[in-house]
Amino acid sequence: MSIPYAVETKNLSKNFGSLKAVDDLNLTINSGEIFGFLGPNGAGKSTSINMICGLLSPTSGEVLINGKRIDNSHSTSRTVGLCPQDNIFWPMMTCLEQLTFMGAMYGLPRTDTKKSSIKLLADMGLSDKKNKLAKTLSGGMKRRLNICLALVHDPEIVIFDEPEAGLDPQSRVMVREYIHMLTAKKTIILTTHNMDEAERLAQRVAIIDNGKLLLTDTPENLKRHNGEEDILELSLPDENVSPEKAKALLKDMNGIISTESNRVLIKSKQCLALLPEIMNRLSVNGISIKQVQVRKNTLEDVFIKLTGRKLRE
Repeated sequence: MSIPYAVETKNLSKNFGSLKAVDDLNLTINSGEIFGFLGPNGAGKSTSINMICGLLSPTSGEVLINGKRIDNSHSTSRTVGLCPQDNIFWPMMTCLEQLTFMGAMYGLPRTDTKKSSIKLLADMGLSDKKNKLAKTLSGGMKRRLNICLALVHDPEIVIFDEPEAGLDPQSRVMVREYIHMLTAKKTIILTTHNMDEAERLAQRVAIIDNGKLLLTDTPENLKRHNGEEDILELSLPDENVSPEKAKALLKDMNGIISTESNRVLIKSKQCLALLPEIMNRLSVNGISIKQVQVRKNTLEDVFIKLTGRKLRE
């Protein structure tokens, strides 16, 4: 007998009036996997996550948790933990009170909840804040407290929505390592706009836009199959000519040329071979270069290629 997926969506759709927020979404997430769920603002991520959590009913299709369909007879409340993007807590309760109260809401024994809560606070570097009111915590501490609240009932599946938002570098490393550690016993779904975070953490990622699933694969495979080109970045002095003029001079070069701020970006498999001709052509036309940098294709490059550069609300 095959082991069921931790999470599976089948032809999942959600309409809000004439708006199709999620359109025929089919996902499979393996047990013990860190799965990155990526997309621009308004792409349908939050709506999808709310349906997976059981907080929102689909217009059509279904969500299966460990092979069981979410419906009135099968709730996800004890199986799934959610750390939302916006911190949610009770300002006038201490950190420890928050966790024990949340445990009581799940029907957990108070003694067991207090013991596990103290450990969670220690894991998140909040032991010395356990008796402090939540409103007195710094922004990063509040974020770490919200991670504890998502885990207090020991869920099998944990959804982290922008888990590193508002954290300083040291806290980001702590949270990142902690999420890695959780996969020994839990399945992690990670939504983020930070492509570096997704590339560091996720074993597989799905990219969604306009409610539709575009691609699902490992970060390495996505980079390999959606542009193996290197990217040559030419930084122009601020007082120099506009990048658009440089772009026009290079338009017949063998590559994809774009501009970004005061930089010209050339994506090509022959970046280094083209560099002498590029430098010579710009120099002859009186354009100096402040800095030259060659970088490999990144997950962010793939994301922008698939979803475009248009700003989202």
